[in-house]
Formats: sequence, C-alpha cells, structure tokens
Amino acid sequence: MTAELPLIVENLSFRYRDRQGTAIRSISFEAGAGEILLIAGASGCGKTTLVRCINGLIPRSYKGERTGRVLLYGEDTADWSLAKISQKVGTVLQDPERQILGTKVLNEVAFGLENLGMARHEIIQRVDKALAYLKISPLRGRETFHLSGGEKQKVALAGVLAMRPSILLLDEPLASLDPASAWDTLDMVRRLADEGMTVLMVEHRVEDVLGIRPDRVMFMTEGDVRYLGPLDGLGKVVNYHEVKLPAEVIMLRAKADPPPAALNILPGVSTTLNAGAAGPGSGKEPIVRFESVAFDYEAGTEVLHGINLEIKRGDVIAVLGPNGAGKTTFVKHAIGLLKPKSGRVLVDGRDTKDASVAQIASTLGYVFQSPSHMLFAPTVHEELAFGPKNLKHPKDQIEKEVKEALQIVNLTDNEKDPPLALSFGQQKRVSIAAILAMRSRILIMDEPTAGQDYFNYINFMDAILQMPGFEAILFITHDIDLAVIYANRVLLMADGGLVADGSPQEVLSDFERLKACRLVPTSLLDVNLRKYPQTHQFLRAEALAHI
Repeated sequence: MTAELPLIVENLSFRYRDRQGTAIRSISFEAGAGEILLIAGASGCGKTTLVRCINGLIPRSYKGERTGRVLLYGEDTADWSLAKISQKVGTVLQDPERQILGTKVLNEVAFGLENLGMARHEIIQRVDKALAYLKISPLRGRETFHLSGGEKQKVALAGVLAMRPSILLLDEPLASLDPASAWDTLDMVRRLADEGMTVLMVEHRVEDVLGIRPDRVMFMTEGDVRYLGPLDGLGKVVNYHEVKLPAEVIMLRAKADPPPAALNILPGVSTTLNAGAAGPGSGKEPIVRFESVAFDYEAGTEVLHGINLEIKRGDVIAVLGPNGAGKTTFVKHAIGLLKPKSGRVLVDGRDTKDASVAQIASTLGYVFQSPSHMLFAPTVHEELAFGPKNLKHPKDQIEKEVKEALQIVNLTDNEKDPPLALSFGQQKRVSIAAILAMRSRILIMDEPTAGQDYFNYINFMDAILQMPGFEAILFITHDIDLAVIYANRVLLMADGGLVADGSPQEVLSDFERLKACRLVPTSLLDVNLRKYPQTHQFLRAEALAHI
C-alpha cells in the first residue's frame, strides 16, 4: 500500500548552513493521488523549505543539516538526481523571475522538455497544450522580459505542466495574479487533482483557496506543524489575526472580542496620512503630475496611453487592474525608471526627462514587485543602510532609520542574516524596509502583500500609515481588500489606460466594470457595500463586527 502513495514525508528536519535555528522540525505526512493539500502559515515558518525538501533542491542546491526521508511512490529520493525527481515532481516557485530562463515564451515552456531529449514535434504539441490549458496561447511568441509579473507566473506554470508531473508543488501561485486569473488557476488546480494529480499548494490567500475545497490543510508555525487535518478544523486552531478568513467568519468571531483600537478600523476614522487632507480634487499642488503620457516597449505595441492624473499630499492610492494592464509601467514612469514616448511626468514641477533616478529617489521611494531586483547586500542591516547612506543621511540618523524600519516589518531578529537566504515573504519585507529607511516623501509599493501572511501585512501597513514624513502612498495590488481597508483613492487600469479614478466606494461598487477588469468582489467588499449607508466609509471586518 505504501508504494501506491505518491508522497510520504517521514520525520523531516532541516537547518540552513548560513542561518541560525532549524527551519523545519520533525514533519511527517502523506499525500494521495488526486489530493489537494493546502499549506498555510506565517512568512518564514518553513513552508518553502518543506517544498525544497520534496523537490530535491534540499540538499542539492541549498546546503545544511537534513534528517528524515522523502519517498516518492515508496522510493527514498536521497540518491535520485534532480532530473529524475523533476519527472515526478513539478514546482512553481514564489518568484517567477527566478524560474524563467528563456527569452521567448515558447522557448521557456519548452525548456524542460528539451532537457529530457524529446522529439521536436512532441515538444511543440505539449507546449501548445499547456499554453491552451492556462488560456495564455496569445503569449506564445512574446519576449519573457516584457511580460508582467502575473504573466510570468502563468508561463512558469505552463513550463511545469508541459513536463506532466504526477505531483505538483505550488509555492504562492496566486501571489502575482489578478483575481480572475487566480480563480482560473484555482479551477485548473481542482481540475488537475480531479484528473489524479497530487497537489501541494503553499498559499497565504487562504480565503481564495477555500473556494476549491482542498482535501486537507496543514498550518505551520516556526518550523512545526500546528494543524494537519480537514478544512473545517482550521478555524478552531488559528485566530482571525493570523489567517485571512472570509469576512463573515471574522465578524462572527470578532464580536466576542473588544472593539479594535488600531488606526483606521474604528467607525468615524478615515484613511489618511499625517500629511493631512487627501483625495483627488483636494485643491493642493500635486507632487506628481502625468500629462497625456504614452509609452511602448516594442514599436507599435502601446503599453500606456493617455495617462492624465495627479498625486497629491495625503493620497493613499490603490492601483488595481488585470495582469498586463500597465500598472508597473505606470509607476516606473513616476520614479523616472522609464521616460514617456509622448507626454510628460512632472515630480515637484520638474520633468523626469531632466532628472536622474537618484535625484527623484529623495521624493519617491519604490519597492519593486520582485525583491530579487533590489536585494544585493551581505546582511539585512547593510541592505537597509545603503539607501540612506547614498542620500547622505547623518550616520546616527541612519541607525535610527534602519532600526525603525526593521521593527515595522517584523524583522528585528534577522538584522545579520543574508537577505537572499530568507524566505520570499521575508525578502519582500526587507525590500519594503529598505525604502522605509530612506524616508522618501512618497512611498510606492508594487504588490506589497505578495508572499505575506495576513498578520504581517496588516501590521506593517498599519505602521506605514502612521509613519511621519510620508506625504502620499501608492500601492499596486491584486488584493481588493487591501484597497478596501487602506486606500482613500482607487485607480483602475486596463489595456494601458486609466478606466476609473475615485474613492473606493465609487470605483469598487461598479461590479460590471470590476468584472471587465478581471477583478472579483470579495466578501469584505460585499459587507462594506451593504453597510456603507451606516458607516459612510470602508472598514475592516473586525470593525464591522461592532457596527
């Protein structure tokens, strides 16, 4: 019977060579054919380490002390090569930037099959089938460099599916996807499991995954398995501050607790910054102005067109839209990384064509979507000190800025760790802290909650809004609830243009427009819209429980 089980993990422990403490401890479980196992837990709790042990990257690529066994169909994989393991186990990494090697989508999806020495006609057939399965056939001839983060995630998944593994490991597969694409991916996962594939899914977006009814849930805390069992038992072992549960579930449980006293979650307290009054049309001189901005990466393919808007003091702006809508391209114009092909961008009244990125950095700090684009220093402390040093901050002030930034993102204990040795979620928080330490006037974050557990991202977003000095905050997100809770202004983008610009209630109440932009209303948005006549603002579920 043992040999028939696709996966058995026995008493597995691991400690990385370059990190203090054990990453995972004495983990044992089995996974059957056609099963979906959801693995949840705080960022850095050991989820990705477990995945690396199963797919063989530990100990072949990541060195350290490992005990226990991983069995595939009853055979210990200790002496297997990575090539042999990869024919049974397919993995989609958290950060697609680390997985994509090919310059063209076709070449990328074909890469694994070519390494197996398959015939060309079979490779092409499998590639086209994988692209069609994920509904991304139009990307076949595109250059991977010009794809959005969400598109890269889908291409990475296509490359794995083309290999036809019997076990699929998904490490934060929804992190970079717009809501509609996330639901497409979840439907695909359900379909693969129904066809007999074993799926292990590491995911922070627990509420979304609940929609496909995973067979079991594993909840991890600091390297240990705290719960492993049916879906219905999860709510009994985790509190609603740790895991993002449906709004109605949170409200039911929060009713028994005292009303929350944190920023922006009590009735009558609106989302704003210390900078003062906010919102479009506030009459204040804008810090950033876009005037008829258009841009293309490749001649004849316009990525942005007709962008006209202002960012004013006090704005907390959420930028929503489907994968490939031009959101990241838009914000890269604000910081001067890209220059308009036509039109102009003004920062503090100065055309970005006449300013260097370094000059703009004192006004706008930008957190990239992929932390691997930002992190390079040998320690977290040095990473955070780099920006303030280049901006010529006084030495004693730099130390204060670094300490405060580490505290905000809950990484005080990781000050001496190498950033790239941390989990993806922790790396993302390091990249956010690096910009916080610079004390720019405007903070721009690209997918700040990617790879983040609910507890951490709520805490650092609360802290960021309370920090003195920020005159405006702008964040790109696929998490509608992040916009619901924190934004006082929402920009909706599609096909390189601005579809809507207004208050959260104005923009997010038009469900037909949201659907057209591949956005899916959440349970928290639904409750807020129902209660809006009473509250006159959007609130998080813990506050709504006490209305």
